[in-house]
Amino acid sequence: MKTALELILITLMLAACTEQKGGTILPEGTEIRPGDIVFRRGSGVTSHAVMMADRGGRYSHVGIAVDSAGTVMIVHAVPGEPDYKGDPDRVKMETPEKFFDITNAVVGEIMRLKGDTAKARNAARHAVEIYRRKTLFDHDYDDNDTTKMYCCELVEYVYKGDGIDLAGKKRHEVNLPGMKIKCILPSDIARSKRLRSIAKF
Repeated sequence: MKTALELILITLMLAACTEQKGGTILPEGTEIRPGDIVFRRGSGVTSHAVMMADRGGRYSHVGIAVDSAGTVMIVHAVPGEPDYKGDPDRVKMETPEKFFDITNAVVGEIMRLKGDTAKARNAARHAVEIYRRKTLFDHDYDDNDTTKMYCCELVEYVYKGDGIDLAGKKRHEVNLPGMKIKCILPSDIARSKRLRSIAKF
């Protein structure tokens, strides 16, 4: 018969193995097209801070699906998710499975532009250009300065370049320690009448 200490050690070892394997909340076989807008909510501190600011919103982060040499990838601007030591907060491109990894996502949704697929593809191409410029994350959340970008700013900017305004003119005043900002929040994009939901999970 195992002692209580042995059972605790076995439980901890199993938990460690599970954490190393990771996983994704993205359902297998989910169709994602270039130009689709992807949303997620995590369980971390940053996610909770966004949810507190975005009262009534469902998501804390947003990105856009793109075509990278025939493979669907997600471009998004994100803080605090370095790929290597010294990796700055920046616009990243990664697989949908990694975007929806269980370490960063507890719920998700994929939305698609109604009608004009050409404009969606153009927005996706523009997002790839922003990624290739090695654009840094905008910690000032200033959508008037596009040399750096935060997640909602990136998605709004690439669609607005093709004449599609997803978030409208509304900006939210958010008080952060030592600063007050006006910014777009994920719910502003998710509630756009120009989009339709493809999958919620």
